[in-house]
Amino acid sequence: MQNKAENFINWTKLKIRIHFNKSNKQPYFKEREIWWASLGVNIGYEQDGKNNNFERPVLILKKFGPEILWVVPLTSKTKSHFLYYQFNYNHKNYSVILSQIRTISRKRLLRKIRTFPEKDFNQIKRKIENLL
Repeated sequence: MQNKAENFINWTKLKIRIHFNKSNKQPYFKEREIWWASLGVNIGYEQDGKNNNFERPVLILKKFGPEILWVVPLTSKTKSHFLYYQFNYNHKNYSVILSQIRTISRKRLLRKIRTFPEKDFNQIKRKIENLL
């Protein structure tokens, strides 16, 4: 396993490639979708991505045009806490980490997983509004 400093270096190299990628294959995304996104190596208790692309599943909360979006990361660890929204998919429990909302570029999006159920999505939006 690599240490944190090596992960920061590798993430920085990947972040440069993501930023300067001139590919015509920029993803089209919508609110309520779950995507794998390159979130990187972060500081403190911010959610890190995993694997070579430093990726993690995220739920798209809000689209601010074709380039910028708000996301919240998902985790397979379930916590009974007001900052987490628990849900079940394919007989497995997951959580949305409400406190980790962040703005990202669409360049970080890797591949779509699925669309989140509207009822759950509306509950998540209400919970986030109550946090503000």
